[in-house]
Amino acid sequence: MAHTYTLLKDRRGTSAIEFAIVAPIFILVLTTIAAYAIYFGAALSVEQIAADAARYSVAGLTATERSTLAKQYIETATLKNPLLDRDDLKVDVATDPAAPQQFTVSLSYDAKALPIWGLFSFPLPAKDIRRFATIRIGGA
Repeated sequence: MAHTYTLLKDRRGTSAIEFAIVAPIFILVLTTIAAYAIYFGAALSVEQIAADAARYSVAGLTATERSTLAKQYIETATLKNPLLDRDDLKVDVATDPAAPQQFTVSLSYDAKALPIWGLFSFPLPAKDIRRFATIRIGGA
């Protein structure tokens, strides 16, 4: 009986047991934060590229010229971005039929290659990142 009491009173190794319980949850949370940071970084990159492409293409006089300028900018901008794969990025430049004085650069990025999709314990965002930027033609 005294031996059992001594075993119950002994506290050596409790830190190791606590670490074994808490460490997997902590590592899961850290990897989730890293994966979401990569996803949000890619989404922000798509948004910024859309805005910059719209500003760059405002120099075009026709719809075709604006589309060419926007696609040309996107081609060079994605070369420097480690989060985006150019093959998964779809570009659309169109004049708004309801407001012919403005045009929109729309980007759609298929984010299936990002590491976030391996996480099963948290709600996941959409696999398709869509961003757009609208520019008014002229000064009025």
